[in-house]
Amino acid sequence: MTLGPAATTGEIVTFLRTLRNDENIAGMGRFGIETDNALGISNPVMQKIARQVKKNPARALELWETGIREARMLALYTLDPKTLDAATARRLAGDFASWEIVDAAADLFVAARLEDLIPEFAADAREFVRRTAFSMIASAAVHLKKEPDGLILGYLVLVEAHAQDERNFVRKAVNWALRNIGKRSRNCHGPALALAQKLATGADKTARWTGKDAVRELTSEKVLERLKD
Repeated sequence: MTLGPAATTGEIVTFLRTLRNDENIAGMGRFGIETDNALGISNPVMQKIARQVKKNPARALELWETGIREARMLALYTLDPKTLDAATARRLAGDFASWEIVDAAADLFVAARLEDLIPEFAADAREFVRRTAFSMIASAAVHLKKEPDGLILGYLVLVEAHAQDERNFVRKAVNWALRNIGKRSRNCHGPALALAQKLATGADKTARWTGKDAVRELTSEKVLERLKD
């Protein structure tokens, strides 16, 4: 069966089910991916399917509502960042239950220029919604190249505010955001490293882990050499 832009939600889901791979499902579980509704299809395959069916926001939201892991990844790949609004992003975020979905959505939200949602998501107590904020920061630091460094440096306040969140998927995203800010440019490196050093010597063990790990990368020869360019 070949899928094209006219494929319906039902046709796509039927096709996805033919690609189920139980061995891959087990492997995903070992990487902390939520597999209760997974079919075990790799993301490169999903991205190929997305190119075949093209962007279709209405159909993408129908795919999301199926709850199937692969259908939701395909939904994120086929939503249009040019038309995605904050209300829809909030709706999606309310369903987040896996770091993999969060990180794919974060790239989409940044492409849609929904960074105004970052403080809101950071303040949300739900683990995967808060992770979304810091995944968005990590993505923005890399992809919003034309924006002033000051915009990205402003997120250090959120990094410091939530560096004590010990939940695994939050602390890793906070760490990721801090490291990406520091690697963005020479202007960003100093303030990010200063915060990392502050966290590394603080009283909270989670913040210390975040700080020490960020210091290690931001003072590495590889990073320092790249920032000379």
